[in-house]
Amino acid sequence: MVGYVVVSVVSGILFGILDGVTNANPLARRLYEVYKPIARTSVDPVAGIAIDLVYGFIMAGVFLLLYRSLPGETGLVKGVSFALLVWFFRVAMSAASQWLMFNVPVPALLYSLVAGLGEMLVLCVLYGLTLKPAA
Repeated sequence: MVGYVVVSVVSGILFGILDGVTNANPLARRLYEVYKPIARTSVDPVAGIAIDLVYGFIMAGVFLLLYRSLPGETGLVKGVSFALLVWFFRVAMSAASQWLMFNVPVPALLYSLVAGLGEMLVLCVLYGLTLKPAA
């Protein structure tokens, strides 16, 4: 239980850091200009940290629930499998929906797909290397 809490907090913090790195770099800022008319001019840091921490707990918990069902013999492979699963449902489906509903340039969508995959791999490999369900 202590391991789950520690990994969840670490992954929540990592979520925030990775979101900042992938969304605030010069390339992302240029690609995401399309969102400027509807984007907030500032973000509530307390709410952002709280949301990222909740995400960390939820994702670590779901990883543990699915652990035995994930393909692979090692935690690393299970982490990568979980990353691909989460990436598809969290990132790829969102990008596909945006492509259909909004006039978002394809390079912005491709960046979202690649950056989201990188983020999910980092987080889920962390889970795979550190978390195992109780016997």
